[in-house]
Amino acid sequence: MDDREKQEIYAEFNDAVNMTPKELEEWLETEASQNVGWTHEGEDEAVGHKSGRRIVEIKHKKKAELDDDDYAHMKKVVGYVHRHLKQGGPSDGKEHSRWRYSLMNWGHDPLK
Repeated sequence: MDDREKQEIYAEFNDAVNMTPKELEEWLETEASQNVGWTHEGEDEAVGHKSGRRIVEIKHKKKAELDDDDYAHMKKVVGYVHRHLKQGGPSDGKEHSRWRYSLMNWGHDPLK
């Protein structure tokens, strides 16, 4: 991954993740957060919830501290957020929808 690609990923990630680390940490502690998403067989934590914890770690790092694994996860987050936003969510009741809660686990609140 070259520097130009890292710059693009960094910018896209910071656009896609519109929740602060504190907001995301508080959200991840809620029952709603823990009850959405897909879980790998044999695991207790959903993929999105685990991603949210990783996003908080990334957001607490300085840009110079980010490694290739961080950038790979950031790219994954951007892809997830963009795909799910295109789905548009439910036509009504978005505030308390699984669609919104799943996006929030990935650091994006579509109602912000």
